[in-house]
Amino acid sequence: MPPVRRAGTGPEAEDPEYAGQYRLEARLGSGGMGVVHLARSASGRRLAVKVVHAEFAEDPEFRARFRQEVAAARQVSGAFTAPVVDADPEGARPWMATLYIPGPTLAEHVKRSGPLAPDEMVRLAAGLAEALRDIHRVGVVHRDLKPSNVLLAADGPKVIDFGISRPADSELRTETGKLIGTPPFMAPEQFQRPRAVGPAADVFALGSVLVHAATGRGPFESDSPYIVAYQVVHDEADLAGVPDELLPLIQRCLAKNPDDRPTPDALMTVLRALHGPQPPALRGPVPLVPQQRTPDAHSLPGLPGGCEGGDATGTGTGTDTDTHVKPVAVAEPVPNESVPRESVADAPVPDAPVARRRGMRRWAPAGLAAVVLLGAGSVVALRQFDGGDSSGNGGRQPRISAATTEAWRPWTTGPAAGKTAGSGARPMFCSYGAGALYCARRGVEAARVDPDDGRVVWSRPSEAERPSADEAFSAPVFSGGLVQSVSPDGKRLTALDPTTHRVRWSRDVSGYDGRVYSSGDTVLLTAPDGTVTAVNGTTNEERWSHPLPGHARPSFFSYGDGRTAYAVTTAGDGSHTLITAVDTERGTTRWRASLSGNLVPAGSGPGGALLLTATDLETRTTAVVRYDPRRHAERRVALTAAVDATSAVTSGDRVYVLSTDGGLVAVDTRRAGAKAQLWRLETSVANASPLVAADGRLYFSAADGRLLAVDAERGRMVGETRSRGVGAFHGFLALMPAPVAADGKVFATAPDGTLFAVDGRNPADW
Repeated sequence: MPPVRRAGTGPEAEDPEYAGQYRLEARLGSGGMGVVHLARSASGRRLAVKVVHAEFAEDPEFRARFRQEVAAARQVSGAFTAPVVDADPEGARPWMATLYIPGPTLAEHVKRSGPLAPDEMVRLAAGLAEALRDIHRVGVVHRDLKPSNVLLAADGPKVIDFGISRPADSELRTETGKLIGTPPFMAPEQFQRPRAVGPAADVFALGSVLVHAATGRGPFESDSPYIVAYQVVHDEADLAGVPDELLPLIQRCLAKNPDDRPTPDALMTVLRALHGPQPPALRGPVPLVPQQRTPDAHSLPGLPGGCEGGDATGTGTGTDTDTHVKPVAVAEPVPNESVPRESVADAPVPDAPVARRRGMRRWAPAGLAAVVLLGAGSVVALRQFDGGDSSGNGGRQPRISAATTEAWRPWTTGPAAGKTAGSGARPMFCSYGAGALYCARRGVEAARVDPDDGRVVWSRPSEAERPSADEAFSAPVFSGGLVQSVSPDGKRLTALDPTTHRVRWSRDVSGYDGRVYSSGDTVLLTAPDGTVTAVNGTTNEERWSHPLPGHARPSFFSYGDGRTAYAVTTAGDGSHTLITAVDTERGTTRWRASLSGNLVPAGSGPGGALLLTATDLETRTTAVVRYDPRRHAERRVALTAAVDATSAVTSGDRVYVLSTDGGLVAVDTRRAGAKAQLWRLETSVANASPLVAADGRLYFSAADGRLLAVDAERGRMVGETRSRGVGAFHGFLALMPAPVAADGKVFATAPDGTLFAVDGRNPADW
């Protein structure tokens, strides 16, 4: 449909009513080159539509530039930028439509709220470094990274506006004899050799952006862009106020010589070390201790950007503008006890490099441990917990459920209507057991929530807190008839009576460095020397204690009834993975196998099969593997394209893999070749929670508080709740907790600490 001009003589008189088939509902921002509008697709999804000014539509050079922007945005669309939905760079008024997610720019956030805290700085740096890594991977150089082009959405930072980006080998110039950019965030070579600008210029800009985020100003400042250009080329950066832990990294980014700057991959490695170790288990039984997470921000459906100095976030226009400046295996079944090493074809796998390899993996797989039971990411804040009985002298007895006398209805509990939980709000982490929800948050080690109406039955305050503000919780676990939780500092495991929340037993676990796992009614503790100790979750009595041959310090995974736990150790070079199936009650070995590749268990299949995912050296998921220990048979199904996976879950013989850009893939491990990949769905949900499979559906949460349901058989979206609680949270979420599906209901959380329940039988009515 052709654009329809509005009547009138005001500043919006020239605005079209439509861009292609999309009706433009409201202005989000404007700049020197165009206007960004809010629109909706036919399915109701909100879009940000960038429409260029009429005066530039007749400029052949601008059209070439806009075509370049559309092409670049499409190349990197998904994980760190706004996924491009549609575009028409050849229309009478060129336009581009991307998915819309609200959020302020970094420039606006700093102006309104001041510099970021050190922990937020680390997460921002990690997200932007990974964004640049993926942008550069497809051969694009952004060339205009600045605070107004960094969108702070609920699921992390997003790099927007590819208006002057170029392929590395592009000869296209923005304007003869001139350069378009933002001087305080431009690299020296952009002034000196603009046609030789490469990926290192984006790294320089990243350093400048981080200085702005930490101090509220740039490393080079003057009222004159020409003086700024001189400072960038010749002077040292002003880094006063930059956090000490980030100072060396930023200094390297701001090196005058492009060859002296680190690559985005090198930055990510340093930032992982700053943020703490990765949790050892990637999926499987519940690690009971709070887990440190590598900072994330690589799931990024955002806006198209600020149209040269404008802002496309819906919260106003930016203040910094572009300035024209002249150029200055083999498997072996094993009965009973541990097998001798010669029964395994490959040599024993060293464990020391495993932690390093796990540390190289993306943050999201670390949150896949028992997707129903483990909620991982940032801190929880559900204020109602504080009002519960925490005296320890009996608590309130669960009342007769309202569901026994009337039809169950969806409910929401958390911050009161019209109020927010404040900037410290985080989603909560819950598990389900024996007819109740058990949740945790900062200040509350465990609380019982009535699944029928959201009422907090009891809550137990935590006596110890994590020293870091960037906490991550694991949900309390119902195991052995008791509620087991680990203190936030990771030093003590406590088992509580589920009715009275009295302490039934407590154990010091400070010597296990966070390697505390729950498998059925057994707790597995892995000591630094590799000794695995199994504890009865009901009585705290030791069941067995011994090392597992070939595993210097294994991670554990468990599925089904919990009687079998899988000890997993991957070789430092990723060439093979040793898996030992252990009887958790007796400590005997059920079977043992060494399989080729870097493998991570995803779940169990029919007949005792183990389903796994395989990753390459860049930690992308390339295949799914089905191993049948009874027949010593392995079936490996390659994905049609490698994906940066955040989550994998199984149902029967199927494996479902969710990628960072929201792509969801279903693979049938009983099939071979192209027929094995059953379907692929583009959900457009970045930084999603781990997947949950239940009752023929897949459930996951988005960082804006939405809960989504997908038909697992047909690969179609069948339900989606509204966004919740985003306005109450101004930081970054490392990972959304997985929803909990039980008894026909689905329970999920929002960024502000809201907990809500919906009817799992009718997702279309959400």
